[in-house]
Amino acid sequence: MTERPRFAGFSHQGTLKYGLVKGDGIVDLSRRHGARWPSLREVIEAGALLRLAEEAVSLEADYPLCDITLEIPIPAPEKLICVGVNFPDRNEEYKDGQAAPSNPSLFIRFPRSFTGHGQPLIRPPESPQLDYEGEIVIVIGKGGRRIPEAEALGHIAALSLCNEGTIRDWVRHAKFNVTQGKNFDRTGSIGPWLIPYTDASQLADIVLETRVNGELRQQDRTSRMIFPFTKIINYISTFTTLVPGDVIVTGTPTGAGARFDPPIWLKPGDVIEVSADGLGTLSNTVADEA
Repeated sequence: MTERPRFAGFSHQGTLKYGLVKGDGIVDLSRRHGARWPSLREVIEAGALLRLAEEAVSLEADYPLCDITLEIPIPAPEKLICVGVNFPDRNEEYKDGQAAPSNPSLFIRFPRSFTGHGQPLIRPPESPQLDYEGEIVIVIGKGGRRIPEAEALGHIAALSLCNEGTIRDWVRHAKFNVTQGKNFDRTGSIGPWLIPYTDASQLADIVLETRVNGELRQQDRTSRMIFPFTKIINYISTFTTLVPGDVIVTGTPTGAGARFDPPIWLKPGDVIEVSADGLGTLSNTVADEA
């Protein structure tokens, strides 16, 4: 099977760029196309991901990966929407006797709350309860409102991974609100890259795993999701218009640190790896906020 193209947002000597990962290097596509498409969001809006991948086949890498910093792939999405409680075992954690909900729980995160692959998640001084949540990301390529489920997959441009890091005690500061605990700066990560979406097999039944210091903590399959990707896109687009570059984080399996007895919070030096079939591995360490 031919390796799928991998698009990344990155910074080099303080300048934000985007490119195509080739082996242990990256082709700087922003140097060639940045005037027309300043970021991968505009590339996606133009439907140009696969065209740029074909163009870059004959190009040499401009930088080795060791000379760049990987950033979140879409630097300024109009919307970054997260789905909560989307695996059966995760729903059972709540022990409230309720069956799986009929509609997904949603919340918003800000881009500043995420960092890129290889960078540390930042534990804030306000709480030691930094936790991990491995998830699959879908990026919208074709916008729309009230998108039928039968057409929903055709609106996906690309896939990625997320560690939807959470400050657990801050998600309980209010009665019906998790926003605070989900938006501390650089507590989560997205990456390492975008994989163009071309067929349903890329999402239908893939394994999603999270490891902490090499120990498997989370594992499940997308075929078991309570709300499939088609339902998520249909539901969200009912109340808001989805536009190219919108990022949807689709839910985590059971096994987060909060569910251990006693809870196991992330601490400086820990290594968290989120992996999924065909998408690679998103890896981050942890550091205390300076």
